[in-house]
Amino acid sequence: MLFGQVANFKLEKCDLSLERLQMAINANTKNSIVIKEIEEVSEDFHARLSAKEKTYRYVINNSKMGSAIYRSLEYHVPQKLDVEKMKEAIKYFEGTHDFKGFKASGTSSKSSVRTIYKAVIKVEGERIYIELTGNGFLYNMVRIISGTLVDVGLRKDRSKKYARNNSFWR
Repeated sequence: MLFGQVANFKLEKCDLSLERLQMAINANTKNSIVIKEIEEVSEDFHARLSAKEKTYRYVINNSKMGSAIYRSLEYHVPQKLDVEKMKEAIKYFEGTHDFKGFKASGTSSKSSVRTIYKAVIKVEGERIYIELTGNGFLYNMVRIISGTLVDVGLRKDRSKKYARNNSFWR
């Protein structure tokens, strides 16, 4: 699976080859940004709207102390999580649902209906990866879903709260 962002922009005129353009862009961006591939696309291509599917990966560090290096890139949960329960629960997110209870305030989307094609949890050492592939995501949707799955892993019973506030569970 390829992880990364797709971006596009228009140039009025460019005398550089694609390879030289890629090198020029990389030379002028922050070290945390690297252009790995570059290609010419049609005028009507839009990086976000033309995507057929998107995969979002949320990382949980389930170790006692966490990581100093990846602290800002993963969520640290020092309590032991019941990953098998989380794997059972994540399957409920697959399919087409109204995810209005799983969006942050300020979401400007007209519809909160989304389709999740694949929802999996993978474990590698002390890291738990929550991966959702769908046709799109609402603002903070995967973060809120991940928090819900952490609650499941901690065996917190929030079912009454979600049943009251979210038609998704009905």
